[in-house]
Amino acid sequence: MNKLLLSEINIYPIKSLGGIRLEKAQLEEKGLQYDRRWMLVDEEGMFITQRKHFELALLQVNIGDGKLSVSHKNSPEQSISFSLDEDTGEELSVVIWNDTATALEVNKAVSDWFSNFLKFKVRLVKMPLTEKRLVDRDYASNDEVVSFADGYPCLLIGQSSLDGLNEKLTDPIRMDRFRPNFVFTGGEPHIEDSFKTFHIGEVMFSAVKPCARCVLITIDQQTGEKGQEPLRTLANYRTVGKKIMFGQNLLHQQLGIIRVGDEVKVIDWKD
Repeated sequence: MNKLLLSEINIYPIKSLGGIRLEKAQLEEKGLQYDRRWMLVDEEGMFITQRKHFELALLQVNIGDGKLSVSHKNSPEQSISFSLDEDTGEELSVVIWNDTATALEVNKAVSDWFSNFLKFKVRLVKMPLTEKRLVDRDYASNDEVVSFADGYPCLLIGQSSLDGLNEKLTDPIRMDRFRPNFVFTGGEPHIEDSFKTFHIGEVMFSAVKPCARCVLITIDQQTGEKGQEPLRTLANYRTVGKKIMFGQNLLHQQLGIIRVGDEVKVIDWKD
């Protein structure tokens, strides 16, 4: 088998907004540095995503000079920025799926900017360094923690898996629909399904659970428009127990630096 090589590293600093491609990234306890450390919530503290608010795809995030900035993909002058360290100090209780976590509002002006964009009242919150949101105990092995990501610190997809899907689609789609942290080249489509433990560079990972996909993958990340695909096509060949699977959720066994070009070296395969 040809070598499996890491071809993309992506982080999504604000949950459900545009991602950032990196050449190298620091893997921390909760996942990649800055990944899903911020999130939009409504007045009840419930998390907000593209699943209902497709237009969030149009907001691009960037990090630089100690600041996080957000701008509209079609109207870059529509933008806001704030310090990575900024928060009001006021603790809020927020809900992500079945989890409740503690969060801090960034500041009122930033929340107002997002409220104006979405046309209803929201807050932008960040996860405190001290917050310990646990990974689902059915899959955790050592009380691992996670950011505001849906459930796991990292997501891996093989480029071959997307290429195989695109061969079945009339209009090919981009990998950004699936919002992976890691993409690798080499191997057959969905070879990642059979990973058990593996290294990316020097860091060891466990593939713990296939990623169940939802309506979010039908949203074009460049236009914010929703369609039928690729959910409809994937349902024909990637359905397991009424869920459509694409990619692998990961837990990491150690911290470290990951770089594009690192070898993805499988240690143990699933039976």
